[in-house]
Amino acid sequence: MAWSREEMAARAAKELQDGFYVNLGIGIPTLVSNFIPHGMSVQLQSENGMMGMGPFPYEGEEDPDLINAGKQTVTELPTTSYFSSADSFAMIRGGHIDLSILGAMQVAQNGDLANWMIPGKMVKGMGGAMDLVAGVKKVVVVMEHEAKGESKLLKACTLPLTGAGVVDMVVTDLGVFSIDRNGKEPMRLLELAPSVTLDEITSKTEADFVSAL
Repeated sequence: MAWSREEMAARAAKELQDGFYVNLGIGIPTLVSNFIPHGMSVQLQSENGMMGMGPFPYEGEEDPDLINAGKQTVTELPTTSYFSSADSFAMIRGGHIDLSILGAMQVAQNGDLANWMIPGKMVKGMGGAMDLVAGVKKVVVVMEHEAKGESKLLKACTLPLTGAGVVDMVVTDLGVFSIDRNGKEPMRLLELAPSVTLDEITSKTEADFVSAL
């Protein structure tokens, strides 16, 4: 049985550590904030200039001036701070963010990431993804394993790259893979979702990998 979106987010949250500064991408990654372990101090940073984001507001308590980079309303904490987007990207480009959890359209077995555009489709821009994957210490991708019956874990990405050799871990609805972005080790299957078999995940994965199970 494949993991739900919430279960994928909960698994990605296991990569958090106390004291981490973390940037969450739009989509499933935003759900990770719901699974920060009790007692763990994690500061959520947003590209639009907010550090220390709180949980999503209850209906009727939204403040339209408090949004994350995905334009979702959020809440503030007693420790929340605000700054310009220039300062926000200085943090990212300067290597001060410990972990970024992002969505993706494709990930290659060597850690290449494609998550910002589909040729021929209207896009508003790449957002902060290119800066994040270049400057953050660790990149975890959370995504569905397939799209329209086709694998999203590939030998090589066919969509325009967001970054080359930047992904360290991939959490899909079927399992968890680690990637050596230096290319010294093959992509490794670390975990399977409940009732998912090795044969099933192999048949749905174009990329080459070895099993660590």
